[in-house]
Formats: sequence, structure tokens, C-alpha cells
Amino acid sequence: MINRFAQALLCGKLYVSRAREQSFNGRQTRKVLSENNLLFTLEHLKMATMSKPQRTKPTSRSQRLVLLCIVIFACLLLLSSVISTGKMSLPYQQTVIDYFVRSPRGKREHTLSEKYLYWGNRIDCPGKNCEACAGLGHQESSLRCALEEAMFLNRTFVMPSGMCINPIHNKKGILNRSENKTTEEGWVGSSCAMDSLYDIDLISEKIPVILDDSKTWHVVLSTSMKLEERGIAHVYGVSRQRLTESHYSDLLIINRTASPLAWFVECKDRGNRSAVLLPYSFLPNMAAENLRNAAEKIKAELGDYDAIHVRRGDKLKTRKDRFGVERIQFPHLDRDTRPEFILHRIEKLIPPGRTLFIGSNERTPGFFSPLAVRYKLAYSSNFSEILDPIIKNNYQLFMVERLVMMGARTFFKTFKEYETDLTLTDDPKKNRNWEIPVYTMDERKEAAS
Repeated sequence: MINRFAQALLCGKLYVSRAREQSFNGRQTRKVLSENNLLFTLEHLKMATMSKPQRTKPTSRSQRLVLLCIVIFACLLLLSSVISTGKMSLPYQQTVIDYFVRSPRGKREHTLSEKYLYWGNRIDCPGKNCEACAGLGHQESSLRCALEEAMFLNRTFVMPSGMCINPIHNKKGILNRSENKTTEEGWVGSSCAMDSLYDIDLISEKIPVILDDSKTWHVVLSTSMKLEERGIAHVYGVSRQRLTESHYSDLLIINRTASPLAWFVECKDRGNRSAVLLPYSFLPNMAAENLRNAAEKIKAELGDYDAIHVRRGDKLKTRKDRFGVERIQFPHLDRDTRPEFILHRIEKLIPPGRTLFIGSNERTPGFFSPLAVRYKLAYSSNFSEILDPIIKNNYQLFMVERLVMMGARTFFKTFKEYETDLTLTDDPKKNRNWEIPVYTMDERKEAAS
């Protein structure tokens, strides 16, 4: 009986599909055909459940289950026929049958009542930041801010389909740009797909997300035009609390692109931890599946290990004041991230002989070799057989390294994010002042510690 029931369902689906493919003159013809399809399917369902002689009397529970299946399918098919006659339309131009039957498993489907939040087709753009491209950390701060607002407003976030890559943070050779290219061409040439960095479906388990190059978003935009004043509002200088008011909450799309500021500026109260809806660790844990798998393989090979993240490179840039004296934003960073000072900083918490994984943007060969007198050193370059097939840029590489470092028994960051963080330096992560660099040990401070 189950096989006959499945054949009847398939037959009904086939008739609905054929009805959708053919062109008919007038709504009445389509309606008649849909009604005929419904009668035909119900007849087959009836035959499937009644034509075969029953050897044993079915239980009342099984009868109710069969009847419930018939009623549900009949309602779906009837609703589909109503939709096809133009009396009702789904936002994504799909019938209810499509919505349930064609939806791939593991993918989040968007409901008919969803509303959307759009911040722009690039992170921190439009506005004065379009010409520049921030590092991954800055862009993640902006992205996290936008996701927080979508979460607060209970809206689906329309995520940019690409992320720009700052050439300072990349050495994989994809930034082969000539000087005469336009800004748009240059941005495309130095960007990567967002879903090559993050698992969009995994993010959507917490905050519903669609990409701005998806068919869904194009249909939503088209629908917003038909809704006129109820379709979209361009907001600037409006707090997220005000956006919950009825004037905004009923809109299909709230568009934040009117703001010329970087996205993370909208989250000015990030210093107040109680106001932060998403922790710093949220996006790092949302890495694309192939990056997460690579990190797990590396962690398995490392076994029991510790880790340090050593930020040097761009953070060590200096400039001269009007008296010709060199100054730096992080006066102790160059000193604190040298091997002899790192060793002094971590030795009390990481015993000798331990495996130490090092993630760093320092490019001097053998720079961390002095640490080998105490630890077994490991770098991402030791796992090229795992990383080379999947890594296309340094953003992907860092995302894998970050997952590995987060999985260590003891992990020292460069700068403090939270009060409980272990760090290599005491310099604050954000410092507006340019100070004279310090290279000597502060004896009084060391004695106090």
C-alpha cells in the first residue's frame, strides 16, 4: 500500500509540474486544470489506499494517519492551484509544493512573514570607507554589528556576497592589480566570496541570513517596489530601538545604506558587555565548513598543545613627530612580541617541552626559533598538505589558524579582548596616542608581578 501511495503522490506532483510548464489562455483554464489535477490525485490516493485487499483489519490509528496524509496533500495542492491562477503569490515565486519538495536538506528556508535588513553591498560601504579596505578584524566588527541589529529587530540580514581583502594582510598572489584599474575593478580583483569564509547556513541557525546576490533577495527587492511606501525605508541616524516602532516594523526592508559611517560605529556601546548580543567568538566559529574541517585535522595532529597569536607587521608602523622623533601607537608591542620577551611572559603558564602552535603575521624567517630551546614549535606551514588545497588567501588562512589557537589548552593573544584573556602585551588594543617606543624591561613592574 505504501508503494501505491508514493506513486500517487508522485503522479500528483507530476501533473502539477506539467500544469505549471504549459501556457494557457486565461485564468479559468488554469483553474479548471488545477481542479482536475486535484480530483485525479485524490482518486489515485483513494485507489492506493483501497484497491489492495487488506489481509488484516487496519487499526484506527493507521486509518487516521492515511486520512491525515490525504487531507494535507489535498490542501497543499489546492493552495498551489490558487497560487497558479494569480489570486495569491509567494515572495519567492514558488508554489507551496516547491517550497517543501524542492528545498535542499540542511538549508534554512525563509518564511512568508520575514522582513529584511540591508546595510550595503560591501562591508563599511557606501560612505567614506568605500575607497579603503579594512583588515579582517575590522570587517568582522562591522559585520557582527549588523548581525546584532538584525537579531535585535528579528529581521533577516542581507549579507554582502563578497569581502574585500586588504593587500597588507595578503600574500597569496591574488592581488595582481594594475594602477589604471577603476575602484570597482580593483575591489573585485581584491575580494573573495563571503561563503568561502563563512558558513552562511550555520550563521542562519542564529540569525537568518541571505546573500545579496541570491535569487531570494532579487525577488524581495521586486516585491518591495510593488508595496510602495510599505516596501522599503532608507534610514539614517535612527537607533535600533526606534526601528522597533510600528512605522518601521511593518516595512519589508530597512535600508541602512544612508549612513556614511563604518558599520561598527552603529554599535557605539560595545564597551558595555551587557549590550553585546553576539560575542567576539561568534564569527570565528562560523568559519566555512572546509576551513573548520582543516582546523580539526590540524588539531588532531597537534594533540595536546598550547598556542600564541603574535600580531606584529602592520601594528609596528611608526611615524616621526615635528621634532623628528619616531613614535608608535603601541609603545611596548615591538618589545613584547620578540622571542626573549615572549618566553619570559609565557613560561609560568606553559611548561617546557610542550607543543606550541604559533600564529603570526611576522614574515622574518626563523624569527621565533629562539623559543625552540623550551618548546616544540608548530606553524601552519607544517600542515601544507591539509591547507594548500583549500587556502586561496590569508583571510582563509588566519581563520583556520584562529580556530586552531582557540582549541589550545593555554592560549596567549597579542591584545586583550576580555578581562580573562592571557596576552603578550599590556598595551591597549585601541590607542589614539602616538608614543615613543620602549625596548627595555620595566624592572619595577616585573618585580611587582
